[in-house]
Amino acid sequence: MRGALKVLIVDDEPAVVHALHVLFELHGIAHAHAASPDEALRQVRREPIGVVLQDMNFGGHATSGEQGVELFRAIRALDPEVPVLLMTAWASLETAVRLIKEGADDYLAKPWDDDKLVVSVTNLLRMRRLQLDNQRLARERRLAREELAGRHDLCGLVYESAAMHELVTLAVHVAASDAPVLISGPSGCGKEKLAEIVQANSRRRERPFLRVNLGALPAELLEAELFGAEPGAYTGATKLRAGRFESADAGTLFLDEIDALPPAGQVKLLRVLQSGEFQRLGSSVSRRADVRVISATNADLGAAIEAGRFREDLYYRLNVIELAVPPLERRPDDVLPLARHFLAEFAPRPLVLASDAERALMGHRWDGNVRELQNRLRRATLTAAADSIGAADLGLASDVLAVGPWPTDGPFAAERAQVERALLDAGGIVARAAEQLGLSRQALYRRMERLGIVVERRPGSRP
Repeated sequence: MRGALKVLIVDDEPAVVHALHVLFELHGIAHAHAASPDEALRQVRREPIGVVLQDMNFGGHATSGEQGVELFRAIRALDPEVPVLLMTAWASLETAVRLIKEGADDYLAKPWDDDKLVVSVTNLLRMRRLQLDNQRLARERRLAREELAGRHDLCGLVYESAAMHELVTLAVHVAASDAPVLISGPSGCGKEKLAEIVQANSRRRERPFLRVNLGALPAELLEAELFGAEPGAYTGATKLRAGRFESADAGTLFLDEIDALPPAGQVKLLRVLQSGEFQRLGSSVSRRADVRVISATNADLGAAIEAGRFREDLYYRLNVIELAVPPLERRPDDVLPLARHFLAEFAPRPLVLASDAERALMGHRWDGNVRELQNRLRRATLTAAADSIGAADLGLASDVLAVGPWPTDGPFAAERAQVERALLDAGGIVARAAEQLGLSRQALYRRMERLGIVVERRPGSRP
């Protein structure tokens, strides 16, 4: 059991300590003992503890449990996350219940039930391991983000998820080349921001960076917009018009909604990508431009090729490197950092997110992705009457269902998965899931709040 997380038994009654020692030895649970609050605090300072199992009274006589209250609060000050199980006599039961509201994980009345104690300790140790792993991964990812941001221009992108870090790392890596990049992903997920990162870290960073939303232009004007037009080339063309390829020479051109480009425009774009040459509308003179093309789409280009709406040869020219941006729903670790960023950006006065707002944000599906999140925060900052933003200010229900599926690579994914599995097995009944996990209802509610898990309130059901 060397190196295993330990249960720290804090009790000054030798008979109690011996009984717990035998019980934990029988079940292979590593443990240590402290006979006083001072010794317990020294051990908590010295090394990470798996679970603290503390008595509420010391000195050989039962009291109201105030000694246990002081010890609990001191432990929490040293390590706010360590699970604490309280062992109490009936005389201090009320005090133990009060500490549950302050963050203790559960309490057991003496004499305790061996089976229940082992289940509680085993589950808390498992969660503690996940918690410490999460903290380690979060530190590593924070350092990796800081290192990446120190070496590259991330254009103010806000993220914490592993998926986005991997994507941004790839983006700054491919930025050094002149190869065309295709950015795919649902509407509102941040494709344009990723294009900015590619351009800002390329050798063309000081040259023009032009953006064209092909989906926002009439089909008859798309070719003129990209390639230019001679006077009289189309109705209303009374003077020479330089296209975006000419204007972006030596720089970068970002073509959003590339799937909206009509067939004739696709042929001309393919020619530019192959040879660097193009012709203005109404002209037979070939011109050259040295332009790096970054394109983006929220469409299924494979299906568009099958349907004959998009050229396969153009697709392979555009898709030398693909950056696939995941929807916000698949990277929940980014939701609250983005929300706080937008809150700070839009709020006319200091505002914070209330706990019900955080739960609602984590439970929402985000079909509109980052753009929807941004719009909800902007509206909330304009309408909020208090100093905090609540779920109602965001136009979100605070009791929506948010039990999976979660990604498997986030810093809290493993712990979420364990809690969600228990909730699903319990049909969403928190009390039943808490019993399965060996926790009190209050302890499980706190853990759910920290992990962003919300359970739907069904008519007639007990939460």
